[in-house]
Amino acid sequence: MNFPTVGVVGAGQLARMMLGPATNLGINVQVFASSDDDSAAQVTDSIVGDYTDELALLDFARSCDVVTFEHELVPQNVIRFLEKHGVKIFPSAETFIYSQDKIAMREKMKQLGLPNPRYQRYDSGVPNLSFPFIAKAPQGGYDGKGVWVIENQGQLDALPKPLLLEEKVDFSHEISIMVARSPSGEIKTWSPTLTVQRDGICIRTVTPVPELPRELELQIRNLSITIAEGIALIGVMAVELFQIGNLIMVNELALRPHNSGHWTIEGAVTSQFEQHLRAVLDLPLGDTTSTADWAVMGNILGGNQTDMFGHYGLLMARNPNLKFHHYRKEMREGRKIGHVLLIGNDCELAGLEREVEYAVDYLSGVINE
Repeated sequence: MNFPTVGVVGAGQLARMMLGPATNLGINVQVFASSDDDSAAQVTDSIVGDYTDELALLDFARSCDVVTFEHELVPQNVIRFLEKHGVKIFPSAETFIYSQDKIAMREKMKQLGLPNPRYQRYDSGVPNLSFPFIAKAPQGGYDGKGVWVIENQGQLDALPKPLLLEEKVDFSHEISIMVARSPSGEIKTWSPTLTVQRDGICIRTVTPVPELPRELELQIRNLSITIAEGIALIGVMAVELFQIGNLIMVNELALRPHNSGHWTIEGAVTSQFEQHLRAVLDLPLGDTTSTADWAVMGNILGGNQTDMFGHYGLLMARNPNLKFHHYRKEMREGRKIGHVLLIGNDCELAGLEREVEYAVDYLSGVINE
């Protein structure tokens, strides 16, 4: 049977959540894992190796029809090595750089004429921006890591260089939108999502963004399409944005399935994970219409709770509509180990948010009743 094999470099929860739609489509998924204990490696075919090893990845890729990513850590020289040897890999090295290098991303947004904060590459000396401002490691940062609020020169001097410096934006909301593009050039967007952050980590998303003016929603959708076309995206991408009154500014890009798109599993006709598979295989893209008026997702962070399964019963009895996703990752303080989701029609949004917050706190061990 001529069903393709999709190779995924990385075996975390994003790869794990691709497996459901892949199974439905009859698609084989093989993951390149760092360990047999990785989330996706527990439940699908895997090869354990070093993603910086060109030859190991090439050997892996030769057993796949197409290769994609679930993290940004594969070095550019490795991706280009695979491309040189004929591996069909999406996104391409030329495109993926905008998810890997924040300075390159800023330069591309400027080239596309999209709203950026004032920024500069910084190696030494007196910065061009006035204190306070934001400093970011150009590569490797996530969940608040590699991001600093800089108040003075001493703090700046203490950080490793080079850095991306950005003006400190006084935003009202953080918004994300998922967009997908196929090699045929077909593009689909989902409804923009409000992301709620705590200590640099997303703790909750609400879709659609409450009280978002229609013209601003259209602006966000069009901006994401401009980026997808401008960088020749293949696959799905999260465009993270700042809302400043009636203005929108680009924050960061993630060229892969993303935490802010988890709501699409139950909250949209086609999830971000199915869409990513469709896109990299150049299949027609699926319908992105929301399945309910509201979708509220809450991230479960590692804490004091060790018997999470034992706590499902109370929550399922309390709200039979609550959906659970556990990643089976090693429990660490502050680490995303799962999420819950509620969708609702003709209901009070605040009620959905309270139920999700309760479930997250109960599963994280913050409350015990």
